[in-house]
Order: sequence, then structure tokens, then C-alpha cells
Amino acid sequence: MREAGLKARVTKVTRRMPGLKRFIAKGENRLLARDAATAPDQVWVADVTYIKLQGKWTYLATIMDQYSRRILGWSLSYSRTTELTTTALRYVIKKGRNPKNVIFHTDRGVEFTGSVFQSELVKYGMHHSVNRPVHCTDNAFMESFYHSLKGELIRQTYFKGIEELRSELIRYINKFYNTVRLHSGIGYMSPINYEQMAA
Repeated sequence: MREAGLKARVTKVTRRMPGLKRFIAKGENRLLARDAATAPDQVWVADVTYIKLQGKWTYLATIMDQYSRRILGWSLSYSRTTELTTTALRYVIKKGRNPKNVIFHTDRGVEFTGSVFQSELVKYGMHHSVNRPVHCTDNAFMESFYHSLKGELIRQTYFKGIEELRSELIRYINKFYNTVRLHSGIGYMSPINYEQMAA
């Protein structure tokens, strides 16, 4: 090529990602157009996190009331599917919370955007809201909870199996996080005390 006076042309290679534009355009962040929640059962936020257990990943889906920071329900499984998130939501409904007209905010994961979970939201009269693409801080409440959970319970702890992990999650969430742990964002009160004050 040098002898012939030719120069190589570099072509930018772009990976085609079918459906990416449609994925980005689907759904809206309903929280941007409103103020923060002023009472329980106005905005619920949810997410899924990974917990490694004896070399295998387990998945924890959690639902929080944005107003009080109370963990309303959760589900733990070896599978990351819509069944995981649907189980968590049904647990919250079974406990007697009022989901009618609640804004339910999540990321864009298939566990929340899949048709099975979407049908549950419609059934209970809830309005889905999603993070903007590449804006994980749109769901900062859940990110903060998982940071606390992993720092205070998961790290440096050995669990014999998923049932022991489940029982420790029950203890941490129900007997500590919701009832005892003080939160700076709600005036250094526990979530349950804060809800009782609002009532």
C-alpha cells in the first residue's frame, strides 16, 4: 500500500441494537413533574438487587413507600423474573396497603416492564413511572436502601443457605429498618413512627 501511495481508511464500527430507540422512548419518569410525596401511598419505588450466596446469585426485589421510606414488601429468589417482582407487589397488596392511583417508580428492567408485571399494575390502578435512560439516580431512594442493607447486614456475613438469608432479611427489614433505624430524610425517625405521625 505504501509503494502504491495508498492509505487505509478507518471505518467506525457501530453495533446495531434492535429495538434500542423503542426501549428508550417507552415509559416516562412521572416523578419529574411532581413534588415529593406528602403522605403514604402516593409514590412507591422498587428495584432488584443481587446478593451472592455460596457462589450463586440470589435476587431481592423490594418495594418502598417514598414518603416514609418504609419497606412495604419484598421477594427473594434464585431467578430474576417478573415472578420475583410480582410476588413482592402481591405481598404489599395482601398487607392492606391502598395502591389506587399510586405512582409506582422503577428502573427499566424487564422484571418491571414485562407484560405480567404491567398487568398487575393495571389491575390495582397504579401508574408506572421509570428512570430516564442512564439516570440511575432517578431511583435514589432504593439505591440508598440497598446501600444500607448491604453495609449493615450482607457484607462480612456468611449465610448457610437461602432460608437463613430470608430469615435474616425478615429480621433486618421488619424488626430494625422499618421500626428502629433512624432516617435523616424523615427527621431522624423510623419509617413506621413517621407514618404514625402522618396519620
